[in-house]
Amino acid sequence: MGIVLDSVILNPGGWIAWLIVGLLAGAIAGRLVRGRGYGCLVDIIVGVIGAFIGGILVGFFVPGTAFGFIGSLIVATLGADLEQPRWSGAPIHPGHNPPGFAYLLHRRHEPRAVGPDGRSGSAGTLITSEHAGTHIDALCHQAVGLKLCGGVDAAAAATAFGYAELGVETIEPIVARGWLIDLGVVEPGRWIGLDEVCGAAEAQGVRPEAGDVVLVRTGNGANWDDEELYLRASGMTGAVSRWLAGLGVKAVGADNMAWDYSGGTDPDLGISLPGHVILLVESGVYILENLFLEDLARAGAHRFTFVCTPLKIRGATGSPVRPIALA
Repeated sequence: MGIVLDSVILNPGGWIAWLIVGLLAGAIAGRLVRGRGYGCLVDIIVGVIGAFIGGILVGFFVPGTAFGFIGSLIVATLGADLEQPRWSGAPIHPGHNPPGFAYLLHRRHEPRAVGPDGRSGSAGTLITSEHAGTHIDALCHQAVGLKLCGGVDAAAAATAFGYAELGVETIEPIVARGWLIDLGVVEPGRWIGLDEVCGAAEAQGVRPEAGDVVLVRTGNGANWDDEELYLRASGMTGAVSRWLAGLGVKAVGADNMAWDYSGGTDPDLGISLPGHVILLVESGVYILENLFLEDLARAGAHRFTFVCTPLKIRGATGSPVRPIALA
């Protein structure tokens, strides 16, 4: 919190920046909430208060977080949405199709459904793999030698209705300091090595620590409408996962289907999906997949507050999520 207060109270330039943020954020927020502003003066007051309180709260819960112009504006208004849209034709890993994803509208607004008071209702049915779209992997998702994370017997823990241990309902809501390592647009079909990731992290001032969440952008999120291209995305080598696990991060994520490169075996370890082994099984680190990181990258936000609340689906191996980043 001291960093936030110092940057605003002790730095005259900080006051000017926050007043500008207040003007913009207040006007935007007023129109989002009411469909119109509150008036110029009130818009400024609302925005300044919102940006100031948002900055202090995030700085309090996530020590060391600093705020730039864009960061304060995002805090005071909406944040960055990191979920990809869901529909029946969206990319999905072949191992999760079926069941895939489908939303079926089974009750519609139509004349025969209208009641005496003129009201009608509509509802649908959702059929989905827990690994469709943007999602988080639970620790029961992968096993090595039929052992889950912590040596849990995978066969003994499995039931017809999910896992008795390490299901996705055991993942607490995540509110943590987040980092974005932006690799730009990575050509598809290859492994992304540790030197490449660490080089980008160093250049961008990314310094993850224990309990943080680290997201890696490859530019593949922009290909979500092209399943064939999206599924060819590059992914991290085991060395990248080993580095992050060694730091004690809480979760990692990327804008691809599997975090790892799914087109072969790791060049050093000789195993498939090395991150799933190193992170989920060996280290208890969660993996988020199919993230949308384009807006976050455009804002230049490499440090932010990451918020993710998995669904409490008892015994499930993962959960759909809609994570957000508050800069």
